[in-house]
Amino acid sequence: MMPNKNIIPHLHTTSQKQRSELNGHKPKIFWFTGLSGSGKSTLAGKLEEELHKRGMHTYLLDGDNIRLGLNKDLAFSLDDRTENIRRVGEVSKLFIDAGLIVLSAFVSPLNKDRDAVRALVAEGEFVEVFVDCPIEVCEKRDVKGLYKKARSGVLKDFTGISSPFEAPLNPEIIIYSAKEEISESIDKMLNYMKNTNE
Repeated sequence: MMPNKNIIPHLHTTSQKQRSELNGHKPKIFWFTGLSGSGKSTLAGKLEEELHKRGMHTYLLDGDNIRLGLNKDLAFSLDDRTENIRRVGEVSKLFIDAGLIVLSAFVSPLNKDRDAVRALVAEGEFVEVFVDCPIEVCEKRDVKGLYKKARSGVLKDFTGISSPFEAPLNPEIIIYSAKEEISESIDKMLNYMKNTNE
């Protein structure tokens, strides 16, 4: 879609740098991607708890919660999934401008969609966290009963069953949620922040 020539961004005087300095840390998007049931939301929530304890300013964007409001008009076709991630990416970009650490937990099955979000922010502000979990383990967890519905044909366009999932090519962090303790995974992400001078 071509931009509307009548829309001119207003440049405000308070900058991202000033907001970040007030917050005491750099802004960043931790983008959790993986199959349903891999542990994305759980890990994002635990990381947010740890960052909050450290006095960092965060906000968590979760797939189901976003679809209850902002994206309630979208279904689960690949086109709708792309639009879902595009909108979440734009919201994440706004939070980055606010100087926050954003924890975005979305299946986000396509590399091109995740790359498009990465391109919205400055280098180093997007951290792709691949929650790598075998589909067999995800199905055993199946806390929402979604895999059972997908296998029976009741649920269409379900990632990993009737719709594709493209594993990240070069994620900053890989979490093996079927093998690692949650504490180990959280330490891995906190160490990443430490090693990148956050």
